[in-house]
Amino acid sequence: MRRPLCMALSRGLRCCQRVLAWVPVVIITLVVLWSYYAYVCELCLVTLTNPVEQVAYLIVFHVIFVLFVWTYWKSVFTLPLQPDKKFHMSYADKERYENEERPEAQRQILVEIARKLPVYTRTGNGAIRFCDRCQLIKPDRLIEMVNNCVGFSNYKFFLLFLMYSLLYCMYIAATVFKYVIKYWTDELTNGRSKFHVLFLLFVAVMFFLSLMFLFGYHCWLVSRNRSTLEAFSAPVFQNGPDKNGFNLGFVKNIQQVFGEEKKLWLLPIVSSQGDGHSFPMRTLCEAQNPLLANEEQWGDDGLDEENHGKVTQKEINCVLD
Repeated sequence: MRRPLCMALSRGLRCCQRVLAWVPVVIITLVVLWSYYAYVCELCLVTLTNPVEQVAYLIVFHVIFVLFVWTYWKSVFTLPLQPDKKFHMSYADKERYENEERPEAQRQILVEIARKLPVYTRTGNGAIRFCDRCQLIKPDRLIEMVNNCVGFSNYKFFLLFLMYSLLYCMYIAATVFKYVIKYWTDELTNGRSKFHVLFLLFVAVMFFLSLMFLFGYHCWLVSRNRSTLEAFSAPVFQNGPDKNGFNLGFVKNIQQVFGEEKKLWLLPIVSSQGDGHSFPMRTLCEAQNPLLANEEQWGDDGLDEENHGKVTQKEINCVLD
């Protein structure tokens, strides 16, 4: 009786969690829609009287607005990357793992399976990173995904969203400020527009200040090639934690997120390097190989072709910053 009740409660909690996760999205959408109305209608069409100024303001505003909404959409609705099938345990391995009661023996089974996979990081106690719920070997840098999360597949979009959000707020504040002063000194008297213009400046400045710190923090993370979790807890390799394990140098770190084609850097179009399952590392000399240095090389079942350009056990290189 308890088990069905617990399962029902668990489903109910997950359902509530999914619904609540969309509350911030709805709030942000409503604020953006109001800001569009306030700027276009109340400022440009009602407050401004110079036609040239109106057209110039509207053109620049809509260019920034389109980029802002485009990146927001891509950040929210780009699905997190799912681990490749090769990271899932086979039926035989799963049975062998579940039937084994000794923790050390289970760890050894995971090590044997991981020999054929491009995984280099471990848990804090040196074990292979394994997800019991999904029954898979965790790829490097994988985090648990709930609803819409920021990960490999949408991190570039998220950074661009922060950047265009800042630009959007800054542009609104810069162009509205003059008319706020005019309303404040009673040079302009339209009561309804006055409220929208004053509140538009307040909201733009408030969001600009809060987003500025968040964007700056993520720029620092990109320059060091770290995820948010890795900034708080260094990834663990066989030879211990190394907070700079994935740091390839400033330029290559930028290219990991935005790609090598600079013309695509400012557009929410997929250009990130890699497949999200394996990542190049800063130093992989034989004596410092993070995970499987003393174990057998990966199998020759096509992994070399799939991971062309990434580090393998047979082809270990030292990448200098």
